Amino acid sequence: MKEIRGSRRHHNVPTIADVARQAGVSPMTVSRVINANESVKRETRERVEAAIAALNYAPNAAARTLAGGEEIRIGLLHSNPSFAYLSAFLVGSLDQASRSNVQLVVEKCDEPGQEQAAIDHLLKGRVDGIILPPPLSDSPEVLAAIERAGVPIVAVSTGRAPDWALSVSIDDFQAAYDMTRHLGELGHHRIGFITGNPDHTASAERLAGYRSALADLKLPDAPELVAQGLFTYRSGLDAADLLLDLDTPPTAIFASNDDMAAAAVAIAHRRGLDVPGDLTVCGFDDTVLATTIWPELTTIRQPVIEMSRTAVELLVHAIRMAKAGRSADIGEPHVLAAYTLIRRQSDAAPRRRPATQRARTPR
Repeated sequence: MKEIRGSRRHHNVPTIADVARQAGVSPMTVSRVINANESVKRETRERVEAAIAALNYAPNAAARTLAGGEEIRIGLLHSNPSFAYLSAFLVGSLDQASRSNVQLVVEKCDEPGQEQAAIDHLLKGRVDGIILPPPLSDSPEVLAAIERAGVPIVAVSTGRAPDWALSVSIDDFQAAYDMTRHLGELGHHRIGFITGNPDHTASAERLAGYRSALADLKLPDAPELVAQGLFTYRSGLDAADLLLDLDTPPTAIFASNDDMAAAAVAIAHRRGLDVPGDLTVCGFDDTVLATTIWPELTTIRQPVIEMSRTAVELLVHAIRMAKAGRSADIGEPHVLAAYTLIRRQSDAAPRRRPATQRARTPR
């Protein structure tokens, strides 16, 4: 694998994110307008079209016409419980699709058992390849269906991409190890951990990294300090409650994503605990949520926007090579992105005096 490199930047060229900001909508809504999706309200569509005109933005279809290149359509099949993660992923992929002069078709697949129908819908739209962000990048049913269809894919944030697929990921094990080690070196001896969805390979990798760091720090791997989460804010609330209800609660909680970390901060505040004075809380991903709560989260920065851009670049390159009859010449098929541990205001050494309050929340 190789490290991700920054995408080529085109200064002063308006992006889909700029259009979304000007129109006061999400990048997904801009994409729906560009793709003539009838679900967008007339007022919203007019606002987006006005922003496109004001910024002189060239939507994908127009950009292809101006470039005189062959039309390429790629699909993005998503089902992610974290709105913050999905928003960042869409910003990067839509932006890079525009820069690559290709059309991106976004398809949602939230209901179990509907994977084949969602894939069939994309294929009927004549997509040349598909990008799979988590958790679908780990779904055996989705991967098998796409393999049968014979279209190229890029699986993002997965530890088990099949040999026939391209992939972009980070080292989830080492990232979780580094965060846990950081908390231990601050002086925390009881470190709680909130896992992600068990169906995601990243969840197991992050849990393994946490446990490996505990072993190297000579800290106990207490089963009661691991609480099950699902990468959702709601599951983070329940998991944090369980951890803080322990007879000897943790002095630090490391959650497998920022949504669950934000939930842990909310539970701490509800109980009258100071973060980080009474409880350190850390997250994972460094989504927008990490800097929109108080205190701002110490977290692992997973470069979601850059990873999504790279996924589009990989897929478009593979499709163009295949159309040129050089399907084997796709370069490095598995890209390893660099992560960063970002320290903010939510972590500190454990309090050396009695906590101001350790009230339990009635159930």
